[in-house]
Amino acid sequence: MTRRRVLVTGASAGIGRALATVYAREGWDLILTARRQAPMDALAADLAAATGCDARVLLADLAGDGAVTDLVDRIADLGLTVDGLINNAGFSRTEGFLHTDPDAQQAMIRVMLTAPVALSRALVPGMVERGFGRVLNVASLAGRMPATGGDTLYGPIKSFLIKASQGLWLEMQGTGVHVTALCPGYTLTEFHDVNGTREEVSSAYPAWMWQTADHVARVGWQACEANRPQVTPGIMNNLMAGLAKHLPDRMALSMVGGHAKRLKRI
Repeated sequence: MTRRRVLVTGASAGIGRALATVYAREGWDLILTARRQAPMDALAADLAAATGCDARVLLADLAGDGAVTDLVDRIADLGLTVDGLINNAGFSRTEGFLHTDPDAQQAMIRVMLTAPVALSRALVPGMVERGFGRVLNVASLAGRMPATGGDTLYGPIKSFLIKASQGLWLEMQGTGVHVTALCPGYTLTEFHDVNGTREEVSSAYPAWMWQTADHVARVGWQACEANRPQVTPGIMNNLMAGLAKHLPDRMALSMVGGHAKRLKRI
């Protein structure tokens, strides 16, 4: 049987690492990309030993000029076919819009918005031509909630990713290409350590609201295989998103504003 190969961005840790593990266990070969070489090398070796997959590591910083084109060219030079794309690379800036360096804001936009669009545009046509493909865009519960302060661009970027996924899902009907936006809530990863908010978010939410990266990854894989345009793991996360959707705007903004103050972001 021909093995499929999936490209995973942001594969060095967290949900990206968990998704790479799920796909390897489901019989996929891997292309892992992120900015940190050593964690990806270790993951590739572990998954190859455990599952027999072929795991390639390609170092890339998707915030760089021409980074997507360079990555796609390197994959082509290796003679590899990409049957699946997981757009997971991302980070947040929680110090506020006016206190964030403009270059850092642009890097965030390139990594989390521009790169997923460019990678999809480069790789999906081949999937359509072959009659098989999977695109899993890791968005966030924040994309379904009212925008908040402090991490001002994060929610809007994730909202864009959800809508773009839904539009592509509609276009891919009948092609054999599945498209899903995965919208995790608070997940136990290194994400909040990286952006320096671990203490604040840990104290703001009870333990039962947190999910593991392995659980989120499994839910995302199942949803993409079922060709669901969007999935949000967790009953409580879906209840919060549903409530926020039906509240008047001022009430919803007041609610998330209070939350941002508790997290010391505004």
